[in-house]
Amino acid sequence: MPCAFDALSAKLIEQADFSLTLMSGFGVSASRLAMPDTGLISYHEMLEQGHNICQAVTIPVFGDADTGYGNVMNVQRTLHGYIHAGFAGIMLEDQQSPKRCGHTKSKQVVSRLEAIERITAAVDAREKARKIGGDIVIIARTDARATLGLDEAIIRGKAFQDLGADVIFSEAPHSVDEMDIICREISAAKMANMIEQGVTPVLPPAQLESMGFKLAAYPLSLLVASVEAMQQTLLKLKLGEKPDTNLSFQALQQHIGFHDYDEELKRLSKKEIE
Repeated sequence: MPCAFDALSAKLIEQADFSLTLMSGFGVSASRLAMPDTGLISYHEMLEQGHNICQAVTIPVFGDADTGYGNVMNVQRTLHGYIHAGFAGIMLEDQQSPKRCGHTKSKQVVSRLEAIERITAAVDAREKARKIGGDIVIIARTDARATLGLDEAIIRGKAFQDLGADVIFSEAPHSVDEMDIICREISAAKMANMIEQGVTPVLPPAQLESMGFKLAAYPLSLLVASVEAMQQTLLKLKLGEKPDTNLSFQALQQHIGFHDYDEELKRLSKKEIE
């Protein structure tokens, strides 16, 4: 599951034949605000970015919703907002606000009771949404490993699955052994977070699947590749050299949808004349 940070990156993921994507909170904060993933981006900004991403593709999009942006009532509002924006899934975490990227230092989690209340609120809001035709996958994330230890992370993961969360995401295990323990102890579908040079070992998808993970998210891979490519291009331009770009202008137009736009315009214009 390569993660998107804007509509274009989501479209490229779909064009590469991936079956789903996740809107990365780190990626959106970086690309939209050029600010760190430390709770600076707002619910409204995430929702607007998510709406643009969901409208750009036909594959399911999961959305990072951080801590839910407030108390349990905010969690419910956030879940309903994500459904209306077009998200197929929502990820909620148990960090204190302001939250931080899961692979950085100084993050703290709320009490187990408050974490349970958040997921309870989300499940309750989904049940209400289902009565009027809405639905969404709930990914319950715990960051407890970093400050309270793996045992507490597993206790929270089990509690979240019992409450009705569809996917359990225990963030930042430190070793393959810890990843194995998570998979053995938690029976619900599990997600692994593959951040290059992060805390968790980056393993091949086949190995993750054999361990028991259902989803493998790559939240920063496309963002890092984009930043590196732009830096290299800027350096070439600064030196007065021609940028080393292999993608043609015509191919770029194709990726963005110029051809489809022109074809649809011709079809609609012809219909109008007739």
